[in-house]
Amino acid sequence: MSHPEPIRPPEPGAPGRSSAEIRSDLVAHREDLGRSVEALRGRVSELTDWRRQIREHRRELAIGAAVVGFALGGLFALRRR
Repeated sequence: MSHPEPIRPPEPGAPGRSSAEIRSDLVAHREDLGRSVEALRGRVSELTDWRRQIREHRRELAIGAAVVGFALGGLFALRRR
């Protein structure tokens, strides 16, 4: 009966890559992440600026307000009868 080989813990680092290569990749990923976070902050700021949204979508807001006004007017008119 053969005995199973003992389980060895994995060696640190990826096979075939040096510590310097791994550090270099980490630095590059960290820089990419930093740029992505900054871009996301800018986009969130842009999307949550309600004054800008109103300026850019005035026409759609006016149409929506008119539709809501007609709908509420119709409901009130039906209730009066």
